[in-house]
Amino acid sequence: MKYLHTMVRVTDLEQSLDFYCNKLGLKELRRMENPAGRFTLVFLAADETPEAQVELTYNWDPEVYTGGRNFGHLAFEVDDIYATCQSLLDKGVTINRPPRDGRMAFIRSPDNISIELLQKGGSLPAAEPWTSMPNTGVW
Repeated sequence: MKYLHTMVRVTDLEQSLDFYCNKLGLKELRRMENPAGRFTLVFLAADETPEAQVELTYNWDPEVYTGGRNFGHLAFEVDDIYATCQSLLDKGVTINRPPRDGRMAFIRSPDNISIELLQKGGSLPAAEPWTSMPNTGVW
């Protein structure tokens, strides 16, 4: 068995691409438009792991999606959890669960998909402002 991808439904494709590509750093690998089915699929991945893909599914007819948290979460390993979180903050992304432990943080996509960021290797030493930063919202 081979892992292929995780699919998440999105309500605004451009907003989601801005988040996943411009802010989180994934790259668009391919796109499929299906006029008959009235949907667009966009496959994304990190440069380091092109085989671990995220499929954004955009249905052209608006729907309300609820319960993003019951999906669970996507998880990405990062080289420097503090630098990654600072970069995301600088781009306007809320850090819902700061990396107080130097190892793990959570953010959310525009469609409330929970995304876990994990420090590559061992935890980094505790550092401010992260150590004393409270949680924001839910993650």
